[in-house]
Amino acid sequence: MQPRHLGVMQSHELLRDVLQKSGAKQLASATGLSLSMIYKWTEPPNPATGSGAANPLDRIATLLQCTGDPRIVQWICQRAGGFFINNPAATRQNPERLIPATHEIIQEFSDLLAVIAAAVADNQITNQEATDIRGRWEELKSATEGFVQCCEQGNFQPLKPTNGAKSPPPAHRIVPRPASH
Repeated sequence: MQPRHLGVMQSHELLRDVLQKSGAKQLASATGLSLSMIYKWTEPPNPATGSGAANPLDRIATLLQCTGDPRIVQWICQRAGGFFINNPAATRQNPERLIPATHEIIQEFSDLLAVIAAAVADNQITNQEATDIRGRWEELKSATEGFVQCCEQGNFQPLKPTNGAKSPPPAHRIVPRPASH
């Protein structure tokens, strides 16, 4: 089961959806291309009938595949006001890795806060400090994405013994404090 945010859409489907909202005439005018060409981008490619055409998204995907250079995607994301971070390869985890994986995220967050605290200590943030903050932020996002992917794939599912045995008691138990009157 694909998560909603990772749904696979063909490039022509995406362009068709985008153009329904923004208008094919406007794009044709802005690019200096014919309206016919813009509409061909929204059709599935079919060499037998001549429908469809290699669209800009397909060309970017080919460029990325041929070069293997993520700066292409980074550039596009920057143009859109964002930042690209490559998702880590989801590794097959097991229940024994849940706590260490959680600790890894907490450590990455702690590292980010340490970089921020050091940067603001003198009441200013230099370009290098901003770069360092960005780097730690990307590390945190990457670690968190890897954890979320493992959760989505069910890699941390069997957290309790499945053979009918009772789970061991938690190492620490928080007891609510009685309300004071």
